[in-house]
Amino acid sequence: MSKITKYGNDVVIKMLFITLIIDAIAYLINIDILKISLFVLSLILFFFTLYFFRDPEREIPENISADSIISPADGKVVLIETIKNTDDVFFGKDEMLYKICIFLSPLNVHVNRIPISGIVSYYEYIKGKYIVAFNHKSSDKNERTIIGIINENGKKIIFKQIAGFVARRIVCNLKTGYKVIAGKRFGMIKFGSRVDLLFSSNAKLHIAVGNKVLGGKTILAEL
Repeated sequence: MSKITKYGNDVVIKMLFITLIIDAIAYLINIDILKISLFVLSLILFFFTLYFFRDPEREIPENISADSIISPADGKVVLIETIKNTDDVFFGKDEMLYKICIFLSPLNVHVNRIPISGIVSYYEYIKGKYIVAFNHKSSDKNERTIIGIINENGKKIIFKQIAGFVARRIVCNLKTGYKVIAGKRFGMIKFGSRVDLLFSSNAKLHIAVGNKVLGGKTILAEL
């Protein structure tokens, strides 16, 4: 059985109190159908919360190299496109990049994992809006973190944690200068979200739109 992520302890405790309050109200009600309905509702809410914050153990694939990109999240690939970089903050200006978007439904594991080993060379938090995560405008409009990693071969990747319409809190334990290892946990996005990745268009892709991916397990591309 999966353990519960430490990132969800506060929510689990709050939901436990809420379910106890619902149960107390149900105990005082004399209408059987309403009493049973409230008890069932409290159980559904509590066990869904435990399910949402599950944190299964994952081992990264044995065949990855220093240039392998593994999925930072569980979900579905909803977009793959080639774009031109418009600034020179991390990538070179006008450099052609792959953009991969992974949508996480409320039923997916939401713990996020490092996609490639290296040094965190860029970090930015942006307090934005809450457009539904499967809308591609959310990539540039919603609350998000932007993390840039340079691997041991000098190759670069950016990945973003993007909050969705329901998600209201991003958890990220990374800062500039941190040395990170592929597959390790670094945070999560609570209650529905999206993860975007940007890297050189010279990379070899291993996935396609519509594919389901697992954080820390699925190889997305080779730089």
